[in-house]
Amino acid sequence: MKTIYYTLTLFIFSLSIVCGCKSTTQKNETLHLKIASYNVRNARGIDDVTDFDRVAAVINNMDADAVAIQELDSATERSMGLVVLDELASRTNMHATFNGSIKYLGGEYGIGVLTKEKPLRKEAIALPGKREMRSLLIVEMEDYVFCCTHLDTNEAERQASIELVMEATNKYTNKPVFLTGDLNASPTSKEIIELSQSWIMLSDPTQPTYRSDDPEHIIDYIFLKSNSKFSYNVIDREVVNEPMASDHRPLWVELEITNN
Repeated sequence: MKTIYYTLTLFIFSLSIVCGCKSTTQKNETLHLKIASYNVRNARGIDDVTDFDRVAAVINNMDADAVAIQELDSATERSMGLVVLDELASRTNMHATFNGSIKYLGGEYGIGVLTKEKPLRKEAIALPGKREMRSLLIVEMEDYVFCCTHLDTNEAERQASIELVMEATNKYTNKPVFLTGDLNASPTSKEIIELSQSWIMLSDPTQPTYRSDDPEHIIDYIFLKSNSKFSYNVIDREVVNEPMASDHRPLWVELEITNN
């Protein structure tokens, strides 16, 4: 009987080692992440040249763990049948997760995520849009949840979208949750102020991201959902001085998150 008990105990212990590595569930464990967002406009630059290598080089230079990407064609006539996110993924050696917000020119148009680590699962939420439907892409990783979106230019549609974003992410309580993307709203807008009541703005609200060759508008963001289970420390953040590869400048935040 002792032999059976010992063997069973050893098996459970070994299993816990295999399944329990790299988890933020351990108290005081610190997670180091670099999070980025980039509206790439299908890799079409200010010079109207589509250059996947150029955009991929920008992404590689940021060296982020996760990058939210907006304005992506997937097998459309405009992209000559190419899946733009896959083109970028192959050049950055990252995992691609795409969601088509609308059907477009024989394919889809939407948003995506590039991650160094393979995601556990994804979820897509439809969001309203006055001219075109929008979406929220939620990608769950082992230690965090990463959300990408591109909101409408209409204020009422953005407001409705913010409410849906908050509702869709409320269930993720045991992992840090990031919201990133082109929100098409200024830091002083009603939508961003409302969002900031339950989300922490990690990106710099004084650094414009659009338009890339002469930036005047702050419409791209990185947020962390408020959660008393976690504390955070921003190590560094930047809006990258990239005036050519897209009409938006990319931005990133490097931070540490500690489980309380």
